[in-house]
Amino acid sequence: MPTPQLFVFLSHGLESGPGSTKIQAMKDAAETFPNVTAIAIDHRSTKDPATRLTQMAAAMDEAGADPACTVLAGSSMGGWVCAQTSESQPVLGCFLLAPALAMAGYPQSSPRVRARFSQVIHGWADDVVPVMPVLELARKQGLPTLVLPDGHRLENSVDRVVSEFRWFLEMCRSNLNEP
Repeated sequence: MPTPQLFVFLSHGLESGPGSTKIQAMKDAAETFPNVTAIAIDHRSTKDPATRLTQMAAAMDEAGADPACTVLAGSSMGGWVCAQTSESQPVLGCFLLAPALAMAGYPQSSPRVRARFSQVIHGWADDVVPVMPVLELARKQGLPTLVLPDGHRLENSVDRVVSEFRWFLEMCRSNLNEP
């Protein structure tokens, strides 16, 4: 049986863009796999979390992505977008970098991550999104979590993040044909 198409949607942070170092590095890594379509969503037109959530849904619809064959990956506000999207559309994978969870002003600050596979990566020295509320959410939901000696942007850990993402995609791909 041929491997089905896997869609990977990448969602950047509030002050970033689809061409950011982490998003592009993860997109490049995803595109090395066969039967993978990687899409970096451009959220720069808005800073509103709810609008970015709508943009994610529209990108998935436009691509014709089946949630069961979809991996969402996001950083900061993009991590919140991915987590929140997974709550309403259970996906194959949810890969969250310093996700903006438990943050004031977000429509739903502690979404239930509903993905077959998930991974949270955060920096101990994050001064934008405090690590402890994210760890508490991960504990409550049983989400695998890696905390690195880095800050919010994880700029000193890009190689490690990409390595973890490649492994995550490999795991998701190997489970595409299983219920």
